[in-house]
Amino acid sequence: MGARRTDPLRARIAFEAARLISESGMRDYAQAKRKAAAQLGVATQSVLPDNAEIEDALREYQRLFHAGDQPRRLRALREAAFEAMRFFAAFEPRLVGAVLDGTADAHSAVCLHLFSDDPDAPARHLDEHGIDYESASRRLRFDKDAEADFPVLRFAADDVAIDATVFPYDGLRQAPLDRIDGRPMQRAAAAALEKLCGESPLT
Repeated sequence: MGARRTDPLRARIAFEAARLISESGMRDYAQAKRKAAAQLGVATQSVLPDNAEIEDALREYQRLFHAGDQPRRLRALREAAFEAMRFFAAFEPRLVGAVLDGTADAHSAVCLHLFSDDPDAPARHLDEHGIDYESASRRLRFDKDAEADFPVLRFAADDVAIDATVFPYDGLRQAPLDRIDGRPMQRAAAAALEKLCGESPLT
């Protein structure tokens, strides 16, 4: 693995994929690395970087080219996440994705997992507060043999995109697999998010 990660061509593809993700809002790592390889004239699948390499390159790209604005944007997104989690407090919200792991940028949504044995309850909560939203579904994998579709609610709060996936209540016990490393997704409750932000409390 170490030799693969130090391969110059793999590194170039990973860095170009990171640029595409950061600058164009492309969130699909597989698509980003295929496009990056095509732009570099690489047709050999065996030299394509894995998702973890692309995430490492994305962090490096943000450090080099967005050192000033990315931390501020991340802070604003985490504040928006905290407010959204307070709004959805009855549904045991958990933060996931780029806003949690620190790779969020101007194109990122706040991604939440909500839990309710009534899958329509979060939508009714939005209706009761007069918040317009879009409904969708998302297929998630829990192991190599198990995957399922879950309802998704998308809406905007103060120009921040919120993307909330609704699970049954027992979904708290097992997180779906992360698309980057294939491990269970990292999740954080509101208290953990506030702790992550350190000495400056979220309001």
